[in-house]
Amino acid sequence: MTAFLCTENLCRHFGGITATDCVCIEFDKNGLRSIIGPNGAGKTTFINIITGRIPASSGKVFFQGAEITNRPTHELVKMGICRTFQITSIFHNLTVFENVRIAKQVRAGGSLRFFAHRQSLKKVIGETWTILERLGLRDLADQPAKNLAYGDQRVLEVAIALAGDPEVLFLDEPTAGMSPAETKHISELIKGLSQEISVILVEHDMDLVMSISDRITVLHYGSIIAEGRPAEIKANQLVREAYLGKGA
Repeated sequence: MTAFLCTENLCRHFGGITATDCVCIEFDKNGLRSIIGPNGAGKTTFINIITGRIPASSGKVFFQGAEITNRPTHELVKMGICRTFQITSIFHNLTVFENVRIAKQVRAGGSLRFFAHRQSLKKVIGETWTILERLGLRDLADQPAKNLAYGDQRVLEVAIALAGDPEVLFLDEPTAGMSPAETKHISELIKGLSQEISVILVEHDMDLVMSISDRITVLHYGSIIAEGRPAEIKANQLVREAYLGKGA
């Protein structure tokens, strides 16, 4: 059976440094896969290749049976492959509603014309409210994004990504800098999303990773050193020594 999303011997070199070293991964259609590893393990580089931010040096990426290696980001978004970033990427001077509406309007047809077709605009507005409701942002719809608490800004970024109707959503360090309460909130949202789409999480918070992941892939020096369910990864001696710590 054809894998939903997979990589074959994916490599990326920066000069003499190998950041991604012949990585082969298969992702399921739904569920939550976490990618972990020490700083410099190649996690962000790996997802940057898949999402079209940087080209692969060699190897291939396949999505629903079609090769998508080195496709530009905008094409991948249209295909349903979306992502968030380590650094919050939102329009700070626009309201929460406007941030999501613009993303949804672009996804609906690529037009930012003020006088859009009435029915099309009505559909976009309705879908925007649905996303805000789903992520608990409805009461903040009229707030400028810059006025939001940091945790809510991160949730807004997820909302913007959802406006692209993703089948695969890559989340790069979504809880970085969050309070425990904010982390708990967004982790529940992420887990809920994974029931409907494929969520691929890059994260350093091991408590979070172990509590919500269906499967975990561990990278070290650009290579996979382990894959499995959370309990298997936690018990893996190689992982304990390379990343989690011998006493984990």
